[in-house]
Amino acid sequence: MAQNCLEIKNLKMYFPVGGGLFRRSKKFIKAVDDVSFDIKENKVLGLVGESGCGKTTVGRTIVRIYNPSSGSIEYTKADGSKVDIAKLQHKKMHPYHKEIRMVFQDPFGSLNPRIPVKEVIAEPIVIHKMLARSEIENRVAELMQDVGLDPDYMNRYPHEFSGGQRHRIGIARALASNPRLIVADEPVSALDVSVQAQVLNLLETLRDEKGLTFLFVAHDISVVEHISDDIAVMYVGRIVEQAETEELLYHPLHPYTEALVSAIPVINSDKSKNRIRLEGDVPNPVDAPPGCVFHPRCRYAGPECSVSVPELREAGPGHQVACHNYDKITLRGI
Repeated sequence: MAQNCLEIKNLKMYFPVGGGLFRRSKKFIKAVDDVSFDIKENKVLGLVGESGCGKTTVGRTIVRIYNPSSGSIEYTKADGSKVDIAKLQHKKMHPYHKEIRMVFQDPFGSLNPRIPVKEVIAEPIVIHKMLARSEIENRVAELMQDVGLDPDYMNRYPHEFSGGQRHRIGIARALASNPRLIVADEPVSALDVSVQAQVLNLLETLRDEKGLTFLFVAHDISVVEHISDDIAVMYVGRIVEQAETEELLYHPLHPYTEALVSAIPVINSDKSKNRIRLEGDVPNPVDAPPGCVFHPRCRYAGPECSVSVPELREAGPGHQVACHNYDKITLRGI
């Protein structure tokens, strides 16, 4: 059985709001609120949920763009030893930035428009002093070939590439330091369906050939299902359900997951009639409702749902859910 590459425990990321110059803020955006999950080596965990639920914040906290408010991020090194990177100072994160890389959601905004692609991709190699200057160009050519780009284009600038090609450049840059874990933040969100399929197939191939581990962040569960071994569903800063992909899609236990699954397009004219449309809006994470944060939009909510926060508990082998009534309701999967 594969060991965990990453273990997230009780992770919180709060951002203060208001307060002014001399007053301390008394309110916080609870972007990530007590999140726990594991990612096994050479596996893909899909983290899915609506925009603003905290998915991207989880990814940016893992790579330490943000310093977590509390909780642990336990990373298993190649020799099997573990380190809690949430506790490390930034200067001590340097070797782990080599092993844990991120592919950003906006490929154009994350690529420096003033330097050619060759330098963009080579940046991690230079920072971590991995190769002699004379060897870098050959390595960049290899990386471009790995992601399906023509090495002859390495002297072009980011704006000279299409959206799908810029995503591939971002992936090549992430691969440059020979990482073990990649956080992919909405890597196909702005692409046409055909290009989405190409990028997803590329990520699967890289996972298999290079033994990579992925946290794949997306808002579209129909995209996540094609690449993920396991799926964690997030809502307003919390994990509400997690299971193996097939188990979660066919046997959802949380009403929010049921609604997401009902939106997966299938070749069936009757499917659209059965789509669950949630009433109301996603709650403000600054002033979330008491109890279960989903209860104002839940058609199965009972009196206890507005009083106490449900814990993420084991509902079956490898299947966790945070719902007071999961064992009293029957939900619809694919």
